[in-house]
Amino acid sequence: MRHDMKALTVVQVRGVPWWGVLSAAVTPVVLIGGWTVAAQLQSQPFDPVRQSVSTLAGEGASDTWVMTLTFIVVAICYFTTAVALRPAARAGRVILIAAALAGILVAVSPVAAPGGFSLSHALWSAVGFALLAAWPLGACRAGYGIPWGLRPTPSYAAVAVIAVLTAWFLVELVAGGGQLGLAERVLGVAQATWPFLVVASCQLNRSRLSI
Repeated sequence: MRHDMKALTVVQVRGVPWWGVLSAAVTPVVLIGGWTVAAQLQSQPFDPVRQSVSTLAGEGASDTWVMTLTFIVVAICYFTTAVALRPAARAGRVILIAAALAGILVAVSPVAAPGGFSLSHALWSAVGFALLAAWPLGACRAGYGIPWGLRPTPSYAAVAVIAVLTAWFLVELVAGGGQLGLAERVLGVAQATWPFLVVASCQLNRSRLSI
């Protein structure tokens, strides 16, 4: 019994490497900074509440490379965080990696010009949204000493919040509501912030168990 508890403690105090902490921390910063800069570069007035972030990288936009690069960097950050998130269950890490790959495909499949439709952009966006909503369920673990960000209850709560925000975004998208851009931005920030909160909880948990 004592040997088992010792092994459990060794597993739980494994932290996230510094480069994983960095990638998780910069993800929301890169995302917000990227769409802010891209919006400022538009030659035509851009309404961040009504218009989608994807239009900043779509056909007909100005300096599309800014938002495209932002999508790619955010995807790389998700991938790096997933690799570094060793305290999480493997299934969640794999799902987050898949979400990162979907993000790359979104970046290389720009949305069509107004009046058009890009099936590949819509497809990979949907896959990415689904995977980013699901990964906390795959990553959570039960047991003594688990970081709070990987415990079942917070993980279920994160999924519920992201699911509600995704539903809001889809309603705005389908109904042509006036808050499409706002819904997408709130959803994006929530998706990008949760990995950082999980990583932070892992680091705090490691420090607490090491005392």
